[in-house]
Amino acid sequence: MHRQDFITEIPKAELHLHIEGSLEPELMFALARRNRVSIPFSSVEDVRKAYQFTKLQDFLDIYYAGADVLLTAEDFRDLAVAYFDRAAADGVTHAEIFFDPQTHTLRGVPFDVVMEGLLAGVEDARRRHGMSVMLILCFLRHLDEDSAFATFRSAERWFDQISGVGLDSSEVGHPPSKFAKVFAAAADAGLKRVAHAGEEGPPAYVYEALDILRVDRLDHGNRSLEDPFLISRLARDAMTLTVCPLSNLKLCVVEDLRNHPIDIMLEKGLRATLNSDDPAYFGGYVAENYRALVDAGKLSNRDVATLARNSFLGSFLNDEALTHQLERLDAFLLRHTAAL
Repeated sequence: MHRQDFITEIPKAELHLHIEGSLEPELMFALARRNRVSIPFSSVEDVRKAYQFTKLQDFLDIYYAGADVLLTAEDFRDLAVAYFDRAAADGVTHAEIFFDPQTHTLRGVPFDVVMEGLLAGVEDARRRHGMSVMLILCFLRHLDEDSAFATFRSAERWFDQISGVGLDSSEVGHPPSKFAKVFAAAADAGLKRVAHAGEEGPPAYVYEALDILRVDRLDHGNRSLEDPFLISRLARDAMTLTVCPLSNLKLCVVEDLRNHPIDIMLEKGLRATLNSDDPAYFGGYVAENYRALVDAGKLSNRDVATLARNSFLGSFLNDEALTHQLERLDAFLLRHTAAL
């Protein structure tokens, strides 16, 4: 089997995907026309040119502007369907996706509209692709905790459809501890907890995510490698890290994928996974993230298999569903042992 086909076809989960970050320029323009929304771009090419950012805040400014075209349940459904189609083509059999309700409710879009649209997309993914999907509600860390609590209360009637809460947006200057109370409320409600930490923020933010927010999974976590004790702790506790290579490159977390630390993470026994983060903005969906690291000489096919296995082990699937996914992966690897 050709290496590119192996990477694409190996069953995998995606655990770090912002659904608003999968808004491709073509769909942005289509929704702008449908909803008669003015956007600060005259063409798809202009949008692509605007994606030459070098830091997180520059990206977020464009990200939030693009979200203005999302107004109706149909818009959110179309956004989700487009992502799930691409994910399925990349071998994703299970996805746990982030959504940012505050990005929409602050524009006057009701929380229920967001949920209705996303759930329609989830149902389409299950029906057409046999994909299992979980939703993770993220709080925007540049806003205050009162705003997060308001969002949390709006979500209560949907808790049976939401698997967890997360923390995203501008990291520097907004430590995880800022959201200690709302994460405690989420834990009391039986929701899983994840948080972005150690992307641009220091290892201290990772400690806060672990010890104050008591996260079940760590998003990014690259800067954990600066602290040997933290590395040992993450490995000992089998804490999953949702690493996003093309995002790291685009936002200058690394200058070159040949210097990406994914191989170091695996060597040190960390449960790293590969994900696409905001693929419309960062240049590739999940299989492209695998391919980019293979092309950079950072991964063997055996490493690819390890990362795929980690993606399921780090998921929030129940035991029965996890066993099913691992059996599917093992069957694939048995058919393609020559590639390992």
